[in-house]
Amino acid sequence: MISVLAPLPVLLPLLGAAGTLLVGRHPRTQRTVSLGVLTAVLGVAGALLFMADANGPMSVAVGGWPVPLGIVLVVDRLSALMLVVAATVALGVLVFAVGQGSADGSEESPLSIFHPTFLVLVAGVGNAFLAGDLFNLYVGFEILLMASYVLLTLGGSAQRVRAGITYVIVSLLSSLLFLAAIGLIYAATGTVNMAQLAVRLGALPEGTQVLLQAMLLIAFCIKAAVFPLSAWLPDSYPTAPAPVTAVFAGLLTKVGVYAIIRTQTLLFPSGALDDVLMWAGLATMVMGILGAVAQTDIRRMLSFTLVSHIGYMVFGIALGTAAGLAGAIFYVAHHIAIQTTLFLVAGLIERQGRSTAVDRLGGLARRSPLLAVLFFVPAMNLAGIPPLSGFIGKLGLLRAGIADGSPLALTLVGGAVVTSLLTLLAVARVWTRAFWRPPTQEPADDTAAAAASAAGPDRDGDAVPGGERQAGWQAAWRRHAAVATASEPGWAPAASSVRALRPLPRVMLGATAAMAAVTVALTVVAGPLYGYTDRASGDLLERTPYLQAVLGAEGQR
Repeated sequence: MISVLAPLPVLLPLLGAAGTLLVGRHPRTQRTVSLGVLTAVLGVAGALLFMADANGPMSVAVGGWPVPLGIVLVVDRLSALMLVVAATVALGVLVFAVGQGSADGSEESPLSIFHPTFLVLVAGVGNAFLAGDLFNLYVGFEILLMASYVLLTLGGSAQRVRAGITYVIVSLLSSLLFLAAIGLIYAATGTVNMAQLAVRLGALPEGTQVLLQAMLLIAFCIKAAVFPLSAWLPDSYPTAPAPVTAVFAGLLTKVGVYAIIRTQTLLFPSGALDDVLMWAGLATMVMGILGAVAQTDIRRMLSFTLVSHIGYMVFGIALGTAAGLAGAIFYVAHHIAIQTTLFLVAGLIERQGRSTAVDRLGGLARRSPLLAVLFFVPAMNLAGIPPLSGFIGKLGLLRAGIADGSPLALTLVGGAVVTSLLTLLAVARVWTRAFWRPPTQEPADDTAAAAASAAGPDRDGDAVPGGERQAGWQAAWRRHAAVATASEPGWAPAASSVRALRPLPRVMLGATAAMAAVTVALTVVAGPLYGYTDRASGDLLERTPYLQAVLGAEGQR
């Protein structure tokens, strides 16, 4: 059974991408195929999760080629959980995108490339989670990164292209470093299979091991947006359309975190660079949240909190204990759902309030009480308010740090508490200003003033993300050349394009509400989920179950 199911999280999206390309002139068929494929992937991921929890790690040699000649896919508790969470948020985001496209007239839109590209992105994420060798992990990263380049620049505006160039350059740099590390590892050990590397790397000189570990860590820390390698993220993510930003924020950095967990526990269990990781985790938490507090645009604020809360995960990984790893894995699953939901809510806020700048918003709680609830619940969860899953995850990490007892670990405990309080401050400012503060201007007057202040002789005449996001990313493609210019995030279109407030599309609201329900469900099932992450962390630290699944009893010698 495992030989049939394990390849499907990669194979189904790739076949779906091919199918959606073939029916590119039929948007309704595209939507049906995409939604059907992701629903099937979620079902397969759920089956793999139950099998991995019941039977332990399992491996599949694709094509029947023996290790290390062929591609090996490995399903253990960690990879299965990541597959389930990734498929859940991808399906939720796709439903949101379908609703947005339908509301804005996607039948006439030339963006038929969105669906196949989105499915390729999901295939790359699945391949990265299942990869049993470093080169296949590299291929998974490149698949999802190539798809993300396309998604990031949908709409073709000047700011999106600039953000896309930055994202491409940073991603290529990390990929080149990763590829160089793979080459050196193969030269030193004769293999890139991670199970074999777990056996052979220990025979290398200590200095060589530290060099190889450092190269991999730097490459993965760039992808995970760990400070000081995170400056690219707040400038790249907010420019994309709402569905794209949501899936980027939820998934892409977590693939980097997953790679750090996998390599640190399986390949380099000695913990030689754990102190460096702990300092990086502290800096990521503190610098990220300070950036978030300073923002007045909701998308940029969420982008900085995304960076900041990566620090919690790095903290748990760096502790290197079962409790620390369990807390980190729980927090990864929690944070994927929370960040995705909040960015979807930000898209709805922009659609309702014509802006994501809190200084231009007000009275949203009165205009749309449901939208207020959809923001409040995940925002409080992100801040770690009891008894929500964010509090449970942070409490687990703090307890692991206190149990470690070292001065550095206790310093990170203090930093984590301060970060949580500042996160509450950042989201509370959005709540009070955007939702509770009475609007000082009518929406049309506000957007007219914003457009007038943005216009000027020094503008380049290209359309930009704020106006496109307000109208919807698909409809904006058709008319971006005719939209007035602005360059700052949260810009709103001219008064002539704004009429009376429209009700939010039901499909978009439903998708966001479903994602908010997922974040609440994480709280409801927090006990069983934490027990699952405890078992996953035990497997990671023991390593033997993984090695036996890939190499067998004889291959470990």
